[in-house]
Amino acid sequence: MTLRRAFYDRATLDVARDLIGKVLVCRGRGGTTAGAIVEVEAYIGEADAACHASAGPTSRNAPLYGLPGLAYVYLNYGIHNLFNVVTEREGRPAAVLVRALVPLEGIALMQRRRRRDRWRAGTIPDHELCRGPGSLARAMGITLADNRADLCCGGRLLIEDRGPTSFDVSWSSRIGIRAGTEHQWRCFAVGSKAVSGNKRPRA
Repeated sequence: MTLRRAFYDRATLDVARDLIGKVLVCRGRGGTTAGAIVEVEAYIGEADAACHASAGPTSRNAPLYGLPGLAYVYLNYGIHNLFNVVTEREGRPAAVLVRALVPLEGIALMQRRRRRDRWRAGTIPDHELCRGPGSLARAMGITLADNRADLCCGGRLLIEDRGPTSFDVSWSSRIGIRAGTEHQWRCFAVGSKAVSGNKRPRA
């Protein structure tokens, strides 16, 4: 079942926690890819130094101020597309960055896309295909054209609830950033090999 807008129209940390185990789906001309979400990070409001809204509204961060359930996709360091889900009510900028998936569908297509990375050769282990937000977007086929996509409409890009999961979760500081590291806003599935960065539960 596709997650509806009410799921995203809540406190961002609650959405982040509840996204663990949900399934991200991307439908394209090359086929459908899907994976279970096992790692996310929350970015909340203009007071969050690591959030793109920290400088106030701009044309780039406009999706953050939009409807909950929109996709916010941006190019990071001119190299990687990163996929985020907008949360909370319209006008309150917040989002959850999806950092890692366990591949479920379209694994052969993910392999082909990832092998286009010039530094990769041969078969990539399944748990590495969508480990890290840049690799995730490449494997799933998510591009800047998906920015502002409505995840609640059953279109090309959506997130599904496929029933109960057995993941235990933990929280840590966000990774790959210099500002806002004091916040314990990274949520991940304990024990999943697909999780990027530090996999140890918070003490």
